[in-house]
Amino acid sequence: MSKKRKYNEAYISFGFTFIAERDGTQKPQCFLCGKVLANGSMKPTKLKEHLTSVHPENASDSVDIFRAKKARFEKAGTLPKLGFAPTQKPCLEASYKVAYRIAKQKKPHTIEETLAKPCALEMVELVCGLEQRKKIAAVPLSNDVIHSRIADISSNILEQVIEELATTPFPFSMQLDETTDVSQCSQLLVFVRYMHADAIKEEFLFCEPLLETTKASDILEMVNSFFAKQNFDWKKNLGTLCTDGAPAMLGNTSGFAALVKKEAPQVIVTHCFLHRHALASKILPAILKEVLSTGVKVVNFIRARAVNHRVFKRFCQEMGAEYEVLLYHTEVRWLSRGQILKCLIELRAEVSLLFERKRKPTLRTV
Repeated sequence: MSKKRKYNEAYISFGFTFIAERDGTQKPQCFLCGKVLANGSMKPTKLKEHLTSVHPENASDSVDIFRAKKARFEKAGTLPKLGFAPTQKPCLEASYKVAYRIAKQKKPHTIEETLAKPCALEMVELVCGLEQRKKIAAVPLSNDVIHSRIADISSNILEQVIEELATTPFPFSMQLDETTDVSQCSQLLVFVRYMHADAIKEEFLFCEPLLETTKASDILEMVNSFFAKQNFDWKKNLGTLCTDGAPAMLGNTSGFAALVKKEAPQVIVTHCFLHRHALASKILPAILKEVLSTGVKVVNFIRARAVNHRVFKRFCQEMGAEYEVLLYHTEVRWLSRGQILKCLIELRAEVSLLFERKRKPTLRTV
């Protein structure tokens, strides 16, 4: 856990006072511009850097001058709980809107501090003038601020979803999927579907890592723990449950679905339709399976080698084809194989030409 820094009265010489959060954490606040910094910035070097870079005209002021400015700042009522003056509410709203866009675009939290805000300051200064630039500079957009804003937005959305689940007139549906990411970390994803305001809503509920085993009991414990924190009886209000075909999910005696039905017999368990299609593809008639397998071999021959992929793309450009690349397929999403075959048929002339050049007679007749 990082060290929580405390305010020192000597920091007034840098133009800073402090605000305290609910957990007691102190954050430095500049009483010259009202900007609130992270607790980690509670250092003389960082406070002085803010003073010299943002307020160079006040860098040589005496302590008495700073005390007078602080008194005026406090007298104006600019030290509420969150550290934002009423005149700075647009800055607070702007900070949340920027954080929302960063989260929506899946960008790093530092992009605003290192790229977006400097660009905005330069544009405002050139177009609107130096005074307007100072107003934009007061918008808090540091890495820690963006992180806290995104956490606030996420918590608020979750509260809304839980409230809607509690007030829905009909039982809700829940879908679970356990998957492993590129770092070999097992993740449990949960989605819900429910009726709200005469409309069916689908919302992402939560994603949590399974740190050790991925047994049905582990999944059930994680789901119970999540809803317990939200003070919500999910088994009482659950109507249908959709899972994939993994034994930990659909085991007859010890699977997650079986454990849920023991405590909530009214729950209807269904199978994920994507996995149903994946299972259906394994029992295709021989003639259809041969066509599908050959099509996959063709796509893999072209896409698995960078040279073949570049040559094929060049053929498509020269022949004026509608597409320039072939699609990969996945074992789970069987529906994508239909798109693969459709694309392959439309580019069969280009594929045949490439195989003639590569001398692949076994695949030339596709």
